[in-house]
Amino acid sequence: MITAGADLKIYIATRPVDFRCGHNGLAAKVQEMLGLDPFLCVGRDYVAEAP
Repeated sequence: MITAGADLKIYIATRPVDFRCGHNGLAAKVQEMLGLDPFLCVGRDYVAEAP
């Protein structure tokens, strides 16, 4: 459950994401596209739409 709060940041993909690449592939996309550490997810959520 996601609760709204001052410490929560939500990053939304603006293009469809291919979920067939698995967890490591999705983490790589977060790192490449957003320049963020995908494994440091405390206070962060990533939202994407499947194609």
